[in-house]
Amino acid sequence: MMRQRGFTLIELLIVLAIILIIAAIAIPSLISVKINANETSAVASIKAIQTAQTSYQTSYPAQGYASSLAVLGGSESCTPSPVTACLLDETLSGGAKAGYNFAVTAGNPTNGSNTSYVVGAAPASYNRTGLRRFCSTEKSVIRFDANTAGSTAPPTADECVSFPAMR
Repeated sequence: MMRQRGFTLIELLIVLAIILIIAAIAIPSLISVKINANETSAVASIKAIQTAQTSYQTSYPAQGYASSLAVLGGSESCTPSPVTACLLDETLSGGAKAGYNFAVTAGNPTNGSNTSYVVGAAPASYNRTGLRRFCSTEKSVIRFDANTAGSTAPPTADECVSFPAMR
């Protein structure tokens, strides 16, 4: 009698079931790790925008704060000017980075100079790239919203002042 080599169908199915169980346990935790990384990147990006806004206001006092992310950025071979300050990388000045959308709005113009701004960040896809929304104003306090409504729009200045400050 000749003996066959290899695995039986039931042995292969058991191994496949074990692999699927392990994947079912691991994938949700990988998504939460990615969300945490994206949120950390969003906060770091807001800090970079705050720094860029301060530098812009110092360099171009006639304009005050920059009116948009595009004004703070520029191409890689950029020459600093009030229109393209070359203070942010192309990705962030484009308005999206690491699963978050960013927006800057300047306000309260006095003698043609913006005296305030708000920067906001919201997940590009709620519960996939992030959960919380973040914002900051010219006071350089980063605030967050738990975003229970699942919004993907960056917060406005009025919304931002009502959010709690990050610790």
